[in-house]
Amino acid sequence: MPGDRKIGVAMDFSKSSKLALQWAIDNLADKGDSLYIIHVKSDSADESRDVLWTTHGSPLIPLTEFREPEIMKKYGVQTDIEVLDTLDTASRQKEIKVVTKLYWGDAREKLCEAIEDLKLDSLVMGSRGLSTIKRILLGSVTNYVMSNAACPVTIVKDPISHKH
Repeated sequence: MPGDRKIGVAMDFSKSSKLALQWAIDNLADKGDSLYIIHVKSDSADESRDVLWTTHGSPLIPLTEFREPEIMKKYGVQTDIEVLDTLDTASRQKEIKVVTKLYWGDAREKLCEAIEDLKLDSLVMGSRGLSTIKRILLGSVTNYVMSNAACPVTIVKDPISHKH
């Protein structure tokens, strides 16, 4: 039901994740919905933070704090002006609540955990467009999440990098 949904967007600040964010805003977000920006870091230089937040991730970070470079520096995340501008505009125009949640560990597992932890109604993520060989060798985060997620998952492809 529009107005009270929890929509997750997997964000690694790549072009494909930014396309996924824009797609989620344009096609899913409605007044009153909550948009969760989920960022997974592979490791942390701060071992005490790893111990504290390894299991359940960071506390929820409201958009007002996500905008502050010094706060994000504490979490080891670079501020991305393009993403912030997109989120600010969506928050105002669509009247949605925007929060960020950070996790440390394997992106495949942590995205699936985030779905359950945040009780998401859906997850939107980008596709990097790996070749078949790279997908086999590296393992596709997208394939893993689609197969194991406890909610619907939408994959947004970059039309330019997926042309044959």
